[in-house]
Parts: sequence; structure tokens; C-alpha cells
Amino acid sequence: MPDEELPAVRRTAQRVAYENAWLTLTEDDVTFADGTTGIYGVVHKRDYAVVVAVDGDRVHLVEQFRYPVGMRRWELPQGAVPEANTTPEGIASTELAEETGLRAGHLRVIGFLHDAYGYSSQGFHVVVATDLTQGEPHREVEEQDMRSAWFGLSEVWAMVDDGQITDSATVAALALFERHSGRLGQSGMSTSTRPNGPAS
Repeated sequence: MPDEELPAVRRTAQRVAYENAWLTLTEDDVTFADGTTGIYGVVHKRDYAVVVAVDGDRVHLVEQFRYPVGMRRWELPQGAVPEANTTPEGIASTELAEETGLRAGHLRVIGFLHDAYGYSSQGFHVVVATDLTQGEPHREVEEQDMRSAWFGLSEVWAMVDDGQITDSATVAALALFERHSGRLGQSGMSTSTRPNGPAS
């Protein structure tokens, strides 16, 4: 549906309800098209990169304990960096090296997706990494229990089917990769970046 057909929502005030080093939670007063007023609670976090590191028909996954859900889960390497002006490729290169030790000779951004735009402004770039060489990882304190390994793509989808992979960003990035995989080597393929839009 075209944007002009969507109901307008106008922000009339915004206050910070909570803030730490990783996120800001705002409570926004809004007015809808018919004059009704309401609030939105919005989580603001820095955009990040999800890395599809590919070697033939294999992709590289990491596994760690995810505190909010109390479970260990396999997922694609992912994360953000503190520097605001870092490119998606720069974020992907940093996170891949930190988490797995892999260094990529070639990085390509194939898309940008939103995590949960019903309550958060955060999104992520999907970056394919190829021409890989192995080095030593340099993990953060929160990642000290992390493991990493190569898996065949069909095996990864089986892990999605049986619940070993439940990270939505990983599943979405893999689906986008499969959609683009036949065209990654073509010249002239556009590089996707975050679309411009109003600040939330």
C-alpha cells in the first residue's frame, strides 16, 4: 500500500524513559489522523550488520548463551560498533573478525531489514563475506562462551526447522542471501543501504 494511503501519526512530544550505553527507550505522545491521541514506546538502538560468511556451500555460524531468553542458540555473526560513521561493510568486517577470527577479502551488502518496527527503530544490514582467511577471534567479555563452526546450508535450514536456530535476523538474512545468491557475481548489482526516512 502506498505511503500516502497510510494513516498519519504526528509526534507532539518525546521524553526519555530509560537510557544506557546500548539503547534509549522513549515515550512519544502522538496524534492520529482523526485527532485521537496516544503514546508510542520506542526502543532506539544502533543499526547493526548480520554477516553471511560463505565458503562454497557452507556458512559460518556462532553459538552463545542469550541471556534474555535463557538459552544457547546458533546464529550468524552479527553486531554493531560504537563509531557512528562506520560503513555496513566496516561493521561486518569488525564483527566477523571479532567473533570468528575470519577475515574477508570481499564484502557485499545485499539488503537492509528492520528488526521489529512495531516498537523499535533498529535495523540491520545483511552483508555477504567471501574470500575468507582464518585468524584468531577477539571476543568481547559478553562473548567469552561463544563457539563457532561451519555448516552446510541445507544443515542450517534443518537447524531452523528443529528450533536450534530461532534468531529472526539470522533466518531473514539467510533467506535474503538465497534470493540473491545466483546474482552475487553479476556486475552492476546494486549495493543496498538503509533507506532515508523521518527520524522516529
